[in-house]
Amino acid sequence: MTFINSFKDFFIDIASDAADSVGDIGRSTVGIVKKHPGKIAFVCVATVATGGAATIFAGPIAATIGGTGLLGATASGTSISTLAGAALTKASLAALGGGSLAAGGGGMAAGVTAVTVTGTAVGATASTGAAVVASKMARKEGN
Repeated sequence: MTFINSFKDFFIDIASDAADSVGDIGRSTVGIVKKHPGKIAFVCVATVATGGAATIFAGPIAATIGGTGLLGATASGTSISTLAGAALTKASLAALGGGSLAAGGGGMAAGVTAVTVTGTAVGATASTGAAVVASKMARKEGN
């Protein structure tokens, strides 16, 4: 019985600490948004835009990567870089998705997701960097 009570207390302590941390992060985030609403809006819009663009252009992005030879071969052993057109696009998306569904991978849908997530992360990083640079420039100018 002592082990169960100790485990329960341990779990409750971890859950309590996690809740406190989430609350702290939430309060900090609200404070930052209140101080810099324009910059936060810019970062959000740029992130959504790049993620959306990555989703729309996932096929061509994947085909470009596949055409360079970076994605290896299809499940049948054909080098992806030797393919063209729709075959190149589909094989590249599947490779980015962890392989074809038949081979146990995530297939083309997972490939689109991988491109979208990567595009969104790049957009968030670039727009956050731009906001930081703009803040530093404004501080140097005395604004």
